[in-house]
Amino acid sequence: MESYSFVIVGGGIAGVSCAEGLAFLCPDKQTLLITASPMIKAVSNITHLTKTLCEFDVKELKTEQFADSLPTVSIIQDSVTSINTKMHTVCTVGGKCIKYEKICICMGGSPKLILEDSPFVLGIRDTESVKEFETRIKGARRIVVVGNGGIATELVHEVQGVQIIWAIKDKHVSATFVDPGAAEFFQTRLLRTEDKVTSQMSSPVKRLKYTVHGHSDTKDRLGGAALGPDWHATFNIHGIHPGRMVTVEYETEVQDVSLRADCTESSDESWPIYVHLTNGKIYGCDFIVSATGVTPNSSVIATDDKLILADDGGIKVNWKMETSIPDIFAAGDVCTASWQRAPHWFQMRLWTQARQMGMYAAKSMAASLTGEEVLQDFCFELFSHVTRFFGYKVVLLGLHNGQTLDGQYEVLLRVTKDMEYIKLVMKDGKMQGAVLIGETDLEEMCENLILNQLDLSAYGEDLLNPDIDIEDYFD
Repeated sequence: MESYSFVIVGGGIAGVSCAEGLAFLCPDKQTLLITASPMIKAVSNITHLTKTLCEFDVKELKTEQFADSLPTVSIIQDSVTSINTKMHTVCTVGGKCIKYEKICICMGGSPKLILEDSPFVLGIRDTESVKEFETRIKGARRIVVVGNGGIATELVHEVQGVQIIWAIKDKHVSATFVDPGAAEFFQTRLLRTEDKVTSQMSSPVKRLKYTVHGHSDTKDRLGGAALGPDWHATFNIHGIHPGRMVTVEYETEVQDVSLRADCTESSDESWPIYVHLTNGKIYGCDFIVSATGVTPNSSVIATDDKLILADDGGIKVNWKMETSIPDIFAAGDVCTASWQRAPHWFQMRLWTQARQMGMYAAKSMAASLTGEEVLQDFCFELFSHVTRFFGYKVVLLGLHNGQTLDGQYEVLLRVTKDMEYIKLVMKDGKMQGAVLIGETDLEEMCENLILNQLDLSAYGEDLLNPDIDIEDYFD
């Protein structure tokens, strides 16, 4: 029987970051990474913007390339079926039985599809599903996008040459990340009807890309690793029409999906599928993109001693990323943070937190093996995320939408049309969060002020006065 000090299940950002961390922290110990996909996702080109905020690229690597770069890490392409917690063994579909000392579950999440097993409903989660989308969009006239998170927002902006019906349950777009004011700031680019022009603020994406040649039964296996930032950069997502047209249906959800419309469908065209919305409208389309979040893959692996799950289905972990079973850790989308959290941090299933959790799990696993003490990582002191929406750089810090403040806060706002949108969330004269859209260069100042909780009452609205170099006071 093969034996390893560390076993990691999952080849996404969390699992690969954990493997890299263990290779660095324990160069004398052997680590095994088990992944269902022939490709893994590794973080590269990390640029630290502040203490907690960093930008990075996600590169796809063939498993053998990744293993060659880390001598103490071995990889097998297989799916885990069960963990025997008493024997400290893990079993796979391929019939392998592997002994471990410490194991980390990094199996990510699966898309929440509005309709399972339908050829007309596509969930976008990994590289394979984007390739399927790329194939379908080439001949599409109209698609319906359901969801209001990051992937839905990026998709609506990037897709060209097709009519898009965007069905969201909120009062404004991108509500998962930003407030109505920021959504209004995005409107100019959202509703642009001509072909999208690449923003001057966007930089070229320089990454190696590979084609996946998996087993014939790949579709029956657990999906591949989650998409990273700029996932759309090298895909041709262009329909058959010139220009683009986006119709947003606010405060509505999908009530039903059928193969035929009733008399309220006004178009003479026939469509392969019809979407019935709760606002009474019916849209025919070529296919539906379901981008309504993910469900943690916590029930995929059977354990003889049952793991305790949180209400959202994630595996409960403490501040050391330990589960309810000794020597089993979890990181990334599959887990739920169940410790007493810092006032300005909360969990969102994002690639930035997947990386942070994976790296910290490695630190905790190494310390557990050697009996050393470990302190919680500083990244869990402040929620921080950087991404791009509609061509703009978007930085989110702390309680950027007033999370956990029960509406008891005030907002300082500065908006320059088509250039920048700056929102500071203040309570009792102290900064609690910030939304920075555009090239504002204020992220370090805002991070410091949120962490230090300085009383800023004396500055008032001058905090955002463009004539005052306020960051000089606080950087």
